[in-house]
Parts: sequence; C-alpha cells; structure tokens
Amino acid sequence: MTTTWTAHGTTADALGALAREGATGALSGERGIVYLEAGRVVHVESAFTPDLGALLTRSGAVPPDGWWEAVDRGGTQHRVGHRLVDGGSLAAGALEVCHLGALFDAAYFVLAHDTRAQRFRPGAVHWLGAVRSVPVDVVVRESGRRRALLDRIWPDPAIDTLPLTRVPGAGADVLPVRRGRTLTQVDGV
Repeated sequence: MTTTWTAHGTTADALGALAREGATGALSGERGIVYLEAGRVVHVESAFTPDLGALLTRSGAVPPDGWWEAVDRGGTQHRVGHRLVDGGSLAAGALEVCHLGALFDAAYFVLAHDTRAQRFRPGAVHWLGAVRSVPVDVVVRESGRRRALLDRIWPDPAIDTLPLTRVPGAGADVLPVRRGRTLTQVDGV
C-alpha cells in the first residue's frame, strides 16, 4: 500500500477530490482519519470522540465481551459490524444509528478546525467494515451545520478541546447528587 501526500488546501477539499475520483482508502489529518469506499465516507475516527465500541458497550447495547469477540473474529475480514448483527448481539438498525452518530461526531472534529489533510492511503479499509456509507458532501455539510450551531452558543473553538476546570466559588453542593459527583472529578487535565 502506497501512502500519498495530498496537495489540497484542506481536509474537506481533499475529501471532495477523492469523492469525485471514487477513491477507496484512508485520508489522515491532524484530528482524525476518514475512510472512503468508492468515494463515499464509510467510517471516521478521531481521538476527540468515543468510538463505536465505546458507544455500544458503555450504553449497554453490547456487552464488552461481545464487542471484543466480534472484533477478534471479524476484524481481519472487515466484518465486525456484520458479526454483531449476524450473531444477534445488535439489531441492524441500532448498529446503523450508532455508527452514523459516531461517524458524524468524529467528522465534526476532523473538519471543524479544518487544516490541510496529511496523507491518503489508497486501498486502506477500516476493520469495522462498511455499515452505512455517506456522501462526502453530506458529511462536510453536517460538520458545518454543527459548527454553526455551536458558534451561536459559544463562538470560541477552544471549548471543543480545552480541559474542564472548576469555577472559583462554585460548589457541587447545590447540584443534584449525581451531577455534583461528576463535577468533583473536574481537574483541568
């Protein structure tokens, strides 16, 4: 597999060009990786968001052992999603909804502070396998919609990446117990 460096100004520009070419592979940028199949987005990863496995296991939709068994048995064939559904661990619709949520959340971070894409690995396929492909323009548009919504609420992009810190004088004692316990864990790291 040959890695090529992209000549496009932004990740969104590179994705658009790869979509027009009908490319299959992985486009890496500073904030994540976008996997394409025949010019459509099939998966996105970013360290800034929980992955599909975390979403499914933490929500209780799939037990952790069931998730890792599907990864162990289906990962090398790029069929983890199919294994979860075929094995009865998850309904196809639930997998699709969770996958699209993870895809769009990760794409937001890959594209929100869009910088130049770093490299494209032609032919690279994600171990999950295709669950639902999405046109590149839909992914770019949704990322922009989310950015505009968040900018209306809080127009500083640093809020997406800075650690949480305590506000001086604010105590957890005036909050519901569960929320208070959560806020006691805020340490600015």
